[in-house]
Amino acid sequence: MKLWQKNSDALKEVEQFTVGNDRQMDLYLAPFDVLGSLAHITMLASVNLLEQNEAVLLKKELYHIYHKISNGEFHLADDVEDIHSQIELLLTEKLGDIGKKIHSARSRNDQVLVDIKLFLRHEITQTTYAIEKFFNLLQQLSEQYKNYLLPGYTHLQLAMPSSFGLWFGAYAESLVDDCITLQAAYKVVNKNPLGSAAGYGSSFPINRTLTTQLLGFDDLNYNVVYAQMGRGKAERITAQALANVADTLAKLSMDMCLYLNQNFSFVSFPAQLTTGSSIMPHKKNPDVFELIRSHCNRIKALPNEIMLQTTNLPSGYHRDLQLLKEHLFPAFTTLRQCLEMAGLMLENIEIKENIIQDEKYRYLFSVEEVNKLVLQGIPFRDAYKQIGLQIESGNFTYSTNLHHTHEGSIGNLCNQQIQQQMQSTLKGFEFNKAATAIEQLLASAKNE
Repeated sequence: MKLWQKNSDALKEVEQFTVGNDRQMDLYLAPFDVLGSLAHITMLASVNLLEQNEAVLLKKELYHIYHKISNGEFHLADDVEDIHSQIELLLTEKLGDIGKKIHSARSRNDQVLVDIKLFLRHEITQTTYAIEKFFNLLQQLSEQYKNYLLPGYTHLQLAMPSSFGLWFGAYAESLVDDCITLQAAYKVVNKNPLGSAAGYGSSFPINRTLTTQLLGFDDLNYNVVYAQMGRGKAERITAQALANVADTLAKLSMDMCLYLNQNFSFVSFPAQLTTGSSIMPHKKNPDVFELIRSHCNRIKALPNEIMLQTTNLPSGYHRDLQLLKEHLFPAFTTLRQCLEMAGLMLENIEIKENIIQDEKYRYLFSVEEVNKLVLQGIPFRDAYKQIGLQIESGNFTYSTNLHHTHEGSIGNLCNQQIQQQMQSTLKGFEFNKAATAIEQLLASAKNE
């Protein structure tokens, strides 16, 4: 029977439609459902809604279930509706009526809320670590190739000299801002909804502050109605943060596709990292970057998808919210795979030297020549016109020697300052607090 079932069965077609893909999505939540239950029964025992010996038995069995999940030995039975039902069923099969007591003072609504918050927190943490690794690679490459000049473009037309040091460093700094938005999502996610029950609280004398501490949350979602309203909002804010990272990766991938093109020919990659053609033996296609671009563009659509799915929903729980999991949950793994593959490609990049010595790039230096005249005392507008007339008449002469010194320019990349920004941002997450709380919660269950 379902957790909500009394004496009558739902029509089979209704059950299949309403459950949909939720059982598969619930497997993402399995370890976090156990963690939420461990905190909940610890709290129930503290307010005498469970006997201490009952809590001990429940904790031991929950730890056993958590261990099975961690080892990939856990699954949902065919006739079980969701992860909450499966875990309660296992407890009841093992402990009888004691297993039935675990649901006191909570609803599936706040149970899934806390599961999702814990899942999102964990996934944001793992994604941030992956971003940090890729950021460090970009910084390393920026220093390594800081003297390798390449054309800069505006409107896809030749603009001014750039460098691979500047290019790699730009994407590194972009990830700093992406992590700031990811940290904002983490702070929204890292609040405890447990105890809000169906969205209107409980008449039991529960201690929500205790479960907040046990699960390592920074604070509570205090208002129980808002705790339920937060579902959809937390997912949307998280999706927007993921979309920012995805946008950085998609743009980098597009640049790489252009730079590998023979008309640019700025970079190359070992043959084993590119793909060929079934009929053109010369082809070395950037399929990895093309797929990163496409995966990331799909992730960029997520915030809008979630926004539209939750448009005009009133307060309270609605089954529409179930569908938010289907594209958001797998997106974390996809984004981390994209970061990993982008890292693999860039670790093996081969960059052409002396690119801008080619005469076709001569007009990149027009601004340099204008500035030289200005430094000689000629007003900028007059210098601009003088160089423009030289270009039109075919008499333009130039030097490829550059002397850029201001912050963030070719000659002064400020990578150290960008590194400091990233480290400051990463410290703001305070991941250790949550990790320590979860370790202690599991250790308590293991040692009961």
